[in-house]
Amino acid sequence: MLIGLVRSRNDRARGESSLAELALLTDTAGSEPVEMELVRRERPDPATFIGKGKLAELVSISTAQGIDVVVFDNELTPAQQRNLHQAFKCDVVDRVALILDIFAQHAHTKEGMLQVELAQHRYRLPRLRGKGVELSRLGAGIGTRGPGETKLETDRRRILDRIRKIERELKDASRSRATRSKQRKRAGEPVVAIVGYTNAGKSTLFNRLTDAGVLVEDRLFATLDSTVRQLSLPHGHEILVSDTVGFVRDLPHELVEAFMSTLEEVADADLLVHLVDASDPDPDHQLRSVRIVLSEIGATDIDELVVFNKIDATDAAAEERLRALHPDAVFISAKEGDGIDELLDAIADGLNTKTVELTLHIPYARGDVLAELHEVGDVLDVEHTAEGTETTVRMPHDDANRFREFVSG
Repeated sequence: MLIGLVRSRNDRARGESSLAELALLTDTAGSEPVEMELVRRERPDPATFIGKGKLAELVSISTAQGIDVVVFDNELTPAQQRNLHQAFKCDVVDRVALILDIFAQHAHTKEGMLQVELAQHRYRLPRLRGKGVELSRLGAGIGTRGPGETKLETDRRRILDRIRKIERELKDASRSRATRSKQRKRAGEPVVAIVGYTNAGKSTLFNRLTDAGVLVEDRLFATLDSTVRQLSLPHGHEILVSDTVGFVRDLPHELVEAFMSTLEEVADADLLVHLVDASDPDPDHQLRSVRIVLSEIGATDIDELVVFNKIDATDAAAEERLRALHPDAVFISAKEGDGIDELLDAIADGLNTKTVELTLHIPYARGDVLAELHEVGDVLDVEHTAEGTETTVRMPHDDANRFREFVSG
């Protein structure tokens, strides 16, 4: 059973859309949604979230339907979750726990699995605290309350130790990634990150552009582990393209925090290709949801190229509306290959406006190269060595490709 809560009649359409997405998430997690309920209530009930009367009604429906899992489209407090579990007499999870479960199923690299485990521990820790109230009720007075609290403290200490260990490992991974990023920047290789709502078709586009063979499934969060591949743009310019984890509305903060080391690749990119599912009933909501996460990871200053995908599955009126609202966007079908050449040209144009700082070693015999550098870029520093001239120069990415053989190691 899927249960959502809206505060007013005006929120009903958004609530229904969110419940429909929750159904997709539930299916991705491996469960079959059989009942969906949208509850209208001005504010959540502190004890039961939906109120005692509505709870009794839904428990009756749940019992009749033989429901074995109840999923709430909102985040529940530990107390609410415990009370609801007692009422429904089956597993009760919230949206955060559901997404964490999906991430746990789909993480394959060591780093991805560590990130998911970290998010799960951060989610469970306050719920352990709530459980401690139950444990302390084993007895009252001297000599009777120890076992429960001792178990609670042991669990908390074990989880906190594990959190610290994972954080150290992820910090090491982050440093390695930062080193690779600096090496790419020194080599003048621009990085384009494909970002977007989950199931917008990012992996399909990534495969279309790079022949990477990344797993493509018509399911939410099929891709968790970022992949980087090289791509040749028109006129022979080489760039790196990164496929990233999909975003979703109300993406749990625990996941954003845990995946920060991976999402740093997005924040370090030179250009964001923001992919949107044009066939979605509310593509503009997808845009807003992704931009909220981009803001959380400090990527709002990066140039963004909005690309509407799946135009092969979009009706003409909807496409016309999107073209009118987003005149600078590119419209493609990653599946069919439509609009890909236009997209490549748009990526090249987007990168041409960017500059990169390089340190180059120019042999004394190549004075022509040094003269050309002064023409195409801003020479920031010049140092003469025994072997040649060490030059630091800032120039457009478009020109940087021509001087790659002189990049200083």
